[in-house]
Formats: sequence, structure tokens, C-alpha cells
Amino acid sequence: MKAVIVLLVPLLLPLVSAQTFRWGPCPTPMVQPNFELNKYLGKWYEIEKLPASFEKGKCIEANYVLRPDNTVQVVNVQTYKGKIRKAEGTAITQDPREPAKLGVSFSYFTPYAPYWVLSTDYNSIALVYSCTDVLRLFHVDYAWILSRSRILPAEAIYHAKEIFSRDNIDVSKMLPTDQQGCDSPL
Repeated sequence: MKAVIVLLVPLLLPLVSAQTFRWGPCPTPMVQPNFELNKYLGKWYEIEKLPASFEKGKCIEANYVLRPDNTVQVVNVQTYKGKIRKAEGTAITQDPREPAKLGVSFSYFTPYAPYWVLSTDYNSIALVYSCTDVLRLFHVDYAWILSRSRILPAEAIYHAKEIFSRDNIDVSKMLPTDQQGCDSPL
């Protein structure tokens, strides 16, 4: 088994080079109690995030719209190298008893990835976390601080990071998202 690990780790590291990975299984943070999806729908702007290979641009925003079949259309938009890039996906409530634990997929060929709303006031800020275990040896973290506006007071960002840290989510590598000079394409 140790030989397999020694061989796998060098092969997997390039795949997660733009991500944040940590040894051991994913943490299990508390999510927003009594989460109301309908209040969460609409446009959110990315304020800060843990590095993610699929988000290298600026002016990053997401729009969530309820479909007739009760799935959620997710449209992520960013400007990268001067071009607007869109990714459309689907979010679902995986367990009605825990509505803040959504799953999101951007392809018919990929399983739903965790999209957990840890905290939100629905009007100004939301904290979102996703984690993927890799053979329970290490995990890849994704975390986002979202806002209904392109800017958020420093105090709110500091408080958001405290909430992540309380739940064993390392925010030391969080990066601000450039929201300067953005026109909303959504």
C-alpha cells in the first residue's frame, strides 16, 4: 500500500497544483440552519476564494435560477485574458433534510460535487464550501466568500474567514477576486 501511495502522489500533485489540498479526509463543517433556497437564488459575486484551477479570471460572478423541475441552473461567468467565459451547470438538493448541502455539476459526465452553504444572510454575504476526498489520504478544498455586490467590507471578510477557520477550513491561502472595472454580462 505504501508503494502505491508513493507512486500515486507524484501523479496526482499536478492535478491539484492550483487547488488547496490537505492531508486526511474532508472536514465536516456545520451548514446554514433552516436554509431557504429561494432566498439564495439570484446573482452572487465572488469576493475571495481558495485557489481553483477553473477560476483564474476576474469579475467572477454566479447566477442561480430555479428550473421548473426544481433543479437550479448555475451560470458562472468570469473574464479571463480579456474574454468572457461562461460555465453552465446544475445544482440539486441532495437531501431535503439538509437543504444547505447542495450538489453541483457542470457536465453530464461528472458526479455532483458538494456545494455546502455554511452561512448566509441571503442579502449581502454567503460562505460556500466544497471538498473532495482523494482515497481518504488527502482532500481538495474549495471555499468562497460571496456577496450580492462586487465589494464587501473588510470586517465582513474577516468574520467570514473566522467562520471557515472555526470549522477546520484553512483560509490562509484565500485570494481576493479582482472585481474592478467589471460590467455584468449576466
